[in-house]
Amino acid sequence: MTHPFLLLKWIEEQLHLHVGEHVTYTWLVMLMLIAVAFVVSRGIKMVPSGWQNLMESVIVGIEDLLVETMGPKGKTYFPMIATFALFILVSNLIGLVPGLYPPTANLNTNAALALTVFAMTHIVGIKEHGISYLKHFMGPVLALAPLIFIIEIIGHMARPLSLSLRLFGNMYGHEIVLMIFIALVPFLLPVPMMLMGVLVAFIQAFVFTLLAMIYMAGALEEAH
Repeated sequence: MTHPFLLLKWIEEQLHLHVGEHVTYTWLVMLMLIAVAFVVSRGIKMVPSGWQNLMESVIVGIEDLLVETMGPKGKTYFPMIATFALFILVSNLIGLVPGLYPPTANLNTNAALALTVFAMTHIVGIKEHGISYLKHFMGPVLALAPLIFIIEIIGHMARPLSLSLRLFGNMYGHEIVLMIFIALVPFLLPVPMMLMGVLVAFIQAFVFTLLAMIYMAGALEEAH
């Protein structure tokens, strides 16, 4: 089941480009976020209103969640976490606009995000603890360290898989259901599914971002 019409795919065909709709719509989301950031940053006021008020509320909410989850040290990684949250949320939401496609409904996009979280988790751990970071994989009992090490490696390797598949499954599944409803009864019936899609978009962005925080918070902690 595919979209009857995708605006950027049509433009891509006219320009004889073959990069895939998930790439072109990723670029679109990036441009949208950059444009909003530029507009808001050009008109900052002491008393916020309009877009500034909205964006300040979003940023403060993400920062509060980050501090609660990762502690004060987590503020160092706020730009990356906030980027994840905003990119995934906007990517999810544009799928509700006719002619647009959510990049997060493609496994390649989600795998890239999940692998970035995976890499940064261990980069943060090594940066914070040095070689002592390996203690996170050894467990509390030295005699069981070889077994615990294997289990921990498997668990860490499963993280990017679960992150990418969870987001992909929810967004792709919603796209399929929505396309089926539109094909069967294009008038009014898809509206409840689109409203539910807004809820799904926010929940999935929240879950991915929260799990990224939890994984990085674990890397920041001292091993026991």
